[in-house]
Amino acid sequence: MRHVLSFDVEEHFQVAAFWSVARRREWDQLTSRVERNTRKIADLLSEHSTKATFFVLGWVAERHPDLVKDLAQQGHEIASHGYGHELVYTQTPAQFREDVRRAKQTLEDLIGRPIVGYRAPSFSITSQTEWAISVLIEEGYRYDSSIYNRFRSTQGGTVTRSGTYQLRTEAGTIWEVSPSTMNACGLQLPVAGGGYFRLLPYTASRMFLKNLEKQGSQLVMYLHPWELDPDQPRMEGPLLSKVRHYLNLGKTEQRLKWLLTDFSFAPINEVVRPIRDIFEGQRECAHVIV
Repeated sequence: MRHVLSFDVEEHFQVAAFWSVARRREWDQLTSRVERNTRKIADLLSEHSTKATFFVLGWVAERHPDLVKDLAQQGHEIASHGYGHELVYTQTPAQFREDVRRAKQTLEDLIGRPIVGYRAPSFSITSQTEWAISVLIEEGYRYDSSIYNRFRSTQGGTVTRSGTYQLRTEAGTIWEVSPSTMNACGLQLPVAGGGYFRLLPYTASRMFLKNLEKQGSQLVMYLHPWELDPDQPRMEGPLLSKVRHYLNLGKTEQRLKWLLTDFSFAPINEVVRPIRDIFEGQRECAHVIV
């Protein structure tokens, strides 16, 4: 069974935990690590003959266009992470539309192919921002990967479904590809990547994935390039934010290597059948046009 592997391509200083100290107007003055870290991931995937989905921030794509082009040429799926790493529930519908439209256009101009996938920063599409789904449909996105079964409430509320399913609105339909969660003592924990992949021992992640396979279910895994960079500059900020961000950064690369050795992974557009059908349809249309 092949599982989904995805990366949210953003700078180490763009995470929500550090917004109080890494202000948007200062981003261009901070040390960039995203290209180095993402190319390290691409090399690691190449060593294991594995492709992945890269949800790229438009802000990053504008500053590192060759990185995006190279990832696409290597056979990875390029999808949108929005433009400015704004949480959805902090935006108006008009602001959100401009953000996802700008990101989509930026990425399409670089790779010369339609961008059909989107993942919100910090998975910030919630019950109170369901209007965002209609905006994505209207802007030409065909799938979203922003909703997971949360173990706690957020400012914007919660959405509590998981798996791959269709969302229907007056604007049309879109596929939702939710990151995987695990039920632990009544709590739904987003263990399929990010901080939980760094927090839990690899044996726990491996056991979770083995159990998923026994159930015939696919894992939707996500990581960030900065999570493989223990040498990144340290940011000031709240103690809890620093602990959560810097925890076990030196162990992530080895854990990812083990994961790629023990299991089979691929991009969303290859593994999730409805999305694969969309891409196959695009290839057929391109062939006819030629």
